[in-house]
Order: sequence, then C-alpha cells, then structure tokens
Amino acid sequence: TLGRLGEDLASRELRRRGYAILVRRYRTRFGEIDIIARDGDTLVFVEVKTRRSHGFGGAVAAVDHRKQRRLINMARSYLLGLEGPLPPCRFDVVGVTLPAGERPVVEVVVHAFGAG
Repeated sequence: TLGRLGEDLASRELRRRGYAILVRRYRTRFGEIDIIARDGDTLVFVEVKTRRSHGFGGAVAAVDHRKQRRLINMARSYLLGLEGPLPPCRFDVVGVTLPAGERPVVEVVVHAFGAG
C-alpha cells in the first residue's frame, strides 16, 4: 500500500544518511511508531507521511500538534521498556511524496518537534 511504500523509501533514505533502523511499525496502546532508529548515540522516533501530491502543505504538514502528542506518548511507552540510562532522543518526520509519473521526493526533517 501507499503507507508501506513510503516507509520503505523513508527507511532507505535514513540508512543512506547513516541511521541504523532498529524497529519498524512499533505498536503501542497509543498507536504505531513508523520507524525507530539510531543516529549516532541518539534514539530517533520517525513519523513517515506519504502523499501522492504536495497539496495541502505536503506530507510533513500532516504531523499536527495532536499527532505530535500521540508520538510523544508512544515514544515514552517504548522508553519504559529500555534498561539502563536513557539515550538522547529526538523526533524526525519523513515526508514522502509520490507524484504520478515522477520520481518520489523524500524529505527528512531532523528534530521536527520536541517533547515539550
């Protein structure tokens, strides 16, 4: 489906940038984190938004304040399962746009929002 293709393209781009993909589609009671990765010593929670066009602000604009809150709660759930000291963490957003007849556009927004 569209979402899985977007996640595949996002994972490929993140690996190209040196991220180590730890988990894909991590499920919590709050929902699902698309990708959990490491970028150096930093644990990165990645939300992937895939769209067929740049309309309505594109894929990255779809991660509104409500979605950010859900992602923060999902990340907390993941962190509760870790042992030892917690690593530095951040939230990245990957926007994947798949315009008809054109190459996919993958945009990575590093540290897209904070845990407030």
